[in-house]
Amino acid sequence: MADALRLDPKQTALVLIDLQKGILQRQTAPHSASEVLARSARLAERFRAAGGLVVLVNVSYSSDGRDRLLQPTDAPPLASAFEPGWDELSPALGLDSRDIAITKRQWGAFYGTQLDLQLRRRGIKTIVIAGIATNFGVESTARDAFERGYALVFVEDAMAGLTEGAHAFAISSIFPRIGRVRSTDELLKSLI
Repeated sequence: MADALRLDPKQTALVLIDLQKGILQRQTAPHSASEVLARSARLAERFRAAGGLVVLVNVSYSSDGRDRLLQPTDAPPLASAFEPGWDELSPALGLDSRDIAITKRQWGAFYGTQLDLQLRRRGIKTIVIAGIATNFGVESTARDAFERGYALVFVEDAMAGLTEGAHAFAISSIFPRIGRVRSTDELLKSLI
């Protein structure tokens, strides 16, 4: 049985991964992108009201694409061409002047960004994480956060994978080893 979750908003950040135009158009499972976005927007609204920090992360590349990771791999990249505005965060998230916006150039949100610096300067000890895709951007960011000493809470129904199996594997096998997995409703009740 999961322990009761109690989070101090002053030491907790909500980190939302890749809820942007080009990614929200993808087919996701087991939760649709629109469900993930709606739950994430509820979480962001509650965090702001409680005085917590909201971090909105998107992925983008320079116009020449030379800052993309392009090592040889067995599987092709998920996308090779991008429509204009593909990297714009969804307005449903309601970017607030107190939020932090982070643009990353790879799956994880820590490497090559100011995320760690901004969290530490604000005394953040716990990261609540959600977004798309569970086993790419969310998992990569979470692994880095865990290795940096942050406590993690995963909001299972506010994230989705590109397949149901990929999402389920991360939720059942990876995330319980590096943090706590909860629902949106459980998380909303946990802010003190």
